[in-house]
Amino acid sequence: MNFISKESIDEVESKADIVHIIGEYVPLSPRGSSWFGCCPFHHEKTPSFSVNEDKRFYYCFGCHAAGNVFKFIQEMEKVSFAESVEIIAKKIGVQLNYVNSGDDYHKQDENVKKKEEYINLYTRVATTFHYFLMETEAGKFALDYIMSRGITRETLEKFKLGYSPADRKWLRSFLIKKNFTDDFLNNSGLFSKKYPEIAFFSDRLMFPIFDKNGNVVAMGGRFLRGDSSKSPKYLNSGDLIQYKKGSTLYAFNFAKKEIRELHKVIFCEGYMDCIAYHQCGIEYAVAPLGTALTEEHIRMVSNLAETIYLSFDSDNAGQSATKRAILMCRKLGKTVKVICLKGGKDPAEIMLKFGQEVLTNAIESAILDNDFLLTKLLEVYPKTTPENKAKASLAFFAYIDALQSDVQKNACLEQLGQIYGIEMEALKKDYINRKDLSKKTKRDEVHADESVNQTVKISAELRAVMTVITDDKKLFGEMKEAISAENLEDNNAKMLFHIMEECYDADNYSVSSILNRCENEGLKQILYDSMNEFSNHIEQSAKDSIQLLKRNVLERKRAKTQELIHAFESSSLDGDKKYLKELLAQKMEVDRQIALLKE
Repeated sequence: MNFISKESIDEVESKADIVHIIGEYVPLSPRGSSWFGCCPFHHEKTPSFSVNEDKRFYYCFGCHAAGNVFKFIQEMEKVSFAESVEIIAKKIGVQLNYVNSGDDYHKQDENVKKKEEYINLYTRVATTFHYFLMETEAGKFALDYIMSRGITRETLEKFKLGYSPADRKWLRSFLIKKNFTDDFLNNSGLFSKKYPEIAFFSDRLMFPIFDKNGNVVAMGGRFLRGDSSKSPKYLNSGDLIQYKKGSTLYAFNFAKKEIRELHKVIFCEGYMDCIAYHQCGIEYAVAPLGTALTEEHIRMVSNLAETIYLSFDSDNAGQSATKRAILMCRKLGKTVKVICLKGGKDPAEIMLKFGQEVLTNAIESAILDNDFLLTKLLEVYPKTTPENKAKASLAFFAYIDALQSDVQKNACLEQLGQIYGIEMEALKKDYINRKDLSKKTKRDEVHADESVNQTVKISAELRAVMTVITDDKKLFGEMKEAISAENLEDNNAKMLFHIMEECYDADNYSVSSILNRCENEGLKQILYDSMNEFSNHIEQSAKDSIQLLKRNVLERKRAKTQELIHAFESSSLDGDKKYLKELLAQKMEVDRQIALLKE
């Protein structure tokens, strides 16, 4: 096996400017003979992280993290020593020499070469797809489509958008001629696992996905023509040796310079929204890839950005994602603002309809997260009854919990009290007792008139929720992303969902905790009796159940929409034709989502 030579390592270390390299991740200011900034390895507001240029060393007086430039890159990028050397060498333009050596300290990670080979493959494929989009007749319809969305050729070049040929066997044949082996291609993620000769992406607008350093590591493809009910709107690469979607942000390679300089970042929903921001000169926008925003995504930018802007869609799913993101960002000590778009549901639509200025103004008019949450609470819980005031308070307490400063907590409680007309003393008392109040309120809503010892019948919904009772909180997290207790019709399923949610939110999610919190003896007995039933194939059973519950929610939504359409069409009045059109569009979208779930 080849290893990086000691001479190359010494050359990289001697030529690397540790202040400049660490400064790409942490804003640094000179102080005496050192440079100081806020430590990237623990949360702090007063800088205690020092970088000594002469000694080529960093040290944190708070958490005592210390090391050289290689150690820093290892920690920040989560890579091996050899990979850290290669990353820095690429930054400073040093050509590395490799030798055969048994020295483990300088050993090249076994996966490094394979990662480089797959990055090379994806780079070549992305270049080929880009050529198909920009230069061929086959890709002209895709080019016409993307340019009709207001995307310029300059932006297409920057993001290297492409088109994957409709002939699903073409790519395999092309790459074999370029001397790529069958085994290598089978593990590349570019081909069907069941039918290896068939390309995973075909007849789609392609979005290359870059890592932090600008290497193409994965792909996303947008459906453009054909039967939309038989194909998902977007196909995305799964996790690969060179790509982990949970720790990758789209456009971060382009955005990190502005994020570092402006100390702010925009999180948006997907490729097109992110590209729209960049085209409008707002180059500090990034997006998660095929997954919800996670704490890991936030941590990726937390060392560079002080303020996080959230720009998710204006539909219900987008607003729910905004609320979840606010809590995650606040728990990590970040200031959060919400971009409220008017005249369109997302940045791409705003850019197309109104242009750059309106999108820029929307950012400048972004509101603080507490104002956003309180506005939404007023929509759900108008301040007309004591019950609504109590429910709104409990909902807002989750945000108060996420704040890091006691001053902020107090100020936001005062704001809540002013808006809802609640005395501060009463608010503080309820906040102190919030966990008991929350538990009681949720239980009361579910079984206000039920005996705790009643006989429990196992419905399909209850059985589906029960499959996620494991010690793995990740599975319930996936269920919580897909549905809420309010989506369930069975009261026992709702009750169980609330219990699981309490355990999840308290970071005490386990089978024993769920059983301990269950006060309905009939339900508890069913849970005991069913433990063995769900002990095998837990993960697959849970995922199947989540799909079932999502489908049930959509089926009910479709039935309700169909009722409204029927009522409208049966009416003797002319009615609002625009309203009917919206209902039909809503039903079509629900039909599409149901079809996707059935595939």
